[in-house]
Amino acid sequence: MEPTSNPIYSQHVAVIGAGAAGLITARELLREGHTVVVFEREKEVGGLWIYSPKTESDPLSLDPNRSIVHSSVYDSLRTNIPRESMGVRDFPFLPRFDDESRDPRRYPNHREVLAYLQDFAREFKIEEMIRFETEVVRVEPVDGKWSVQSKKSGDSSNDEIFDAVVVCSGHYTEPNVAHIPGIKSWPGKQIHSHNYRVPGPFENEVVVVIGNFASGADISRDIAQVAKEVHIASRASESDTYKKLPVPHNNLWIHSEIDTAHEDWSIVFKNGKVVYADSIVYCTGYKYHFPFLETNGYLTIDENRIEHLYKHVFPPALAPGLSFIGLPAMGIQFVMFEIQSKWVAAVLAGRVKLPSQDKMIEDINSWYASLHALGLPKRYTHKLGKIQSEYLNWIAEECGCPLVEHWRNQQIVRGYERLVSQPETYRDEWDDNDLMEEAYEEFGRNKLISKNGFSSFQG
Repeated sequence: MEPTSNPIYSQHVAVIGAGAAGLITARELLREGHTVVVFEREKEVGGLWIYSPKTESDPLSLDPNRSIVHSSVYDSLRTNIPRESMGVRDFPFLPRFDDESRDPRRYPNHREVLAYLQDFAREFKIEEMIRFETEVVRVEPVDGKWSVQSKKSGDSSNDEIFDAVVVCSGHYTEPNVAHIPGIKSWPGKQIHSHNYRVPGPFENEVVVVIGNFASGADISRDIAQVAKEVHIASRASESDTYKKLPVPHNNLWIHSEIDTAHEDWSIVFKNGKVVYADSIVYCTGYKYHFPFLETNGYLTIDENRIEHLYKHVFPPALAPGLSFIGLPAMGIQFVMFEIQSKWVAAVLAGRVKLPSQDKMIEDINSWYASLHALGLPKRYTHKLGKIQSEYLNWIAEECGCPLVEHWRNQQIVRGYERLVSQPETYRDEWDDNDLMEEAYEEFGRNKLISKNGFSSFQG
C-alpha cells in the first residue's frame, strides 16, 4: 500500500519504555512531526541492557508479590549477532577505538550495547522527552483517546490524555517456567535465567540447564567453569540424545528433554539417563505481560499469543491509537524497531492508511490458519524465524522506507548456523568477512562511518 495523500496530522503520543524499542520509536515519531512523552521506570535509558547484580526475591519469578527486577542480563553476556547487523540503519553500531571503556569486538558485551543506546539517545536528543523513574500503571481508551496513569517514585499518580500510545515495554521480565512432572517433590534449588547473573553460586554442583538456545547455550557454559557437572536438557533434541560436549573443563553433556524429577534429587531424562542434581536453571524464555493495559477484554494472551494483532503491531479495533513495537522474536531486533515504528508514525500522521478492521482481522486469521496447518502451537505466533526479512520488507514497503539489506539478513542466517555448529567459538571465529565488508562499504557510501566515533576498521 502506497503512502496516502491525506493531510499530515501531528499527534500527542505516549511511548512506554526507554529501552532500544522506546528510544527508536520516539525518534521516528518525532521525525514524523508528532509530540512525544516517553515513560521510563528506571533512572536511565537502556531497558533490558541495563545490568544489575540484583535478582528477584523469588528465583523462579512465580510469586506475584515478589520484588520485580526488570533486568535479565547476566554478567558474561555478549551479543549473539554481529554489531553491523545489530545497529540502527542510519546510526550503525560501530566500534569506538577512541574510548578504552568500550568493547570493540564484533560480538560485544552488554555494556557496549548499553553505551551505544546512550549514544543514540544523546545524538537524537531523546532524553529531554523522557520521564525517568516514572512507571505506567494503567492505560485505557477514553472517548477516542487514551488515558495514561503514571506514578513517580514517592508521588501520587498522574492521569494524562494522549492521542495514541505505543507500547515499547519489552517482554523479558515475566519468565516462562517449564513444567516437569514430579518437580514439587524434588528438593534442589531452582532458578530461572532471568535471575542468573554469575556462575559462583553453582561451584562444585551438578546442574541441569533446561534449554539450549541463546541464553541456555551461554549460561550452561558459564556455569561449567565452576560446576562439577552441567547437563543440558534440550527440547529440540531427539529422545535418545546423550552427548558430551567439548568444553575446557570436560564436564558438559547434552540430553533430550527431562522426563521426571524425584524427591531423592534425581532427574530422569527421556533418553533414560539419571542425574542427581543440586540445581536446575530454566532457560525457557519469557511470557508477554502487560499488566498496565486495560482494553475491556479485547486484547488477551493465550499460550503466549497476543490476540489479536495485525502484523504483530496494531489491534484492529483499537488501531491506530494503540500499537506495539518489538513483539516478534527475530535476530535484527533494532532494525525491526526502526521499521515498525516508522510504520506506526506514518499511520498516526495520516501519511499511510491501515486496511479496514475486517481486512485486518481477516489477515490475522489467515496467519493463525497457516501456523495451524504447519502443526505449530500458539506460542509460535510471534516467532518469525526465516521469514523475518519478508515481514519487515512488507512493512517497509507500506511506509516507503528502504528494505532490509541483503548483507544484514545473510549475517543473521550465517551467524545462527555458526552458533549451532560452533557454539564455543562463533563470536570470535567467523566465515562471513564478505558480508562484513559489504556492510562497511555501505556505511562508507552513506557517510556514516564517523557519526559515532569509529576511527579504524579491524576485520
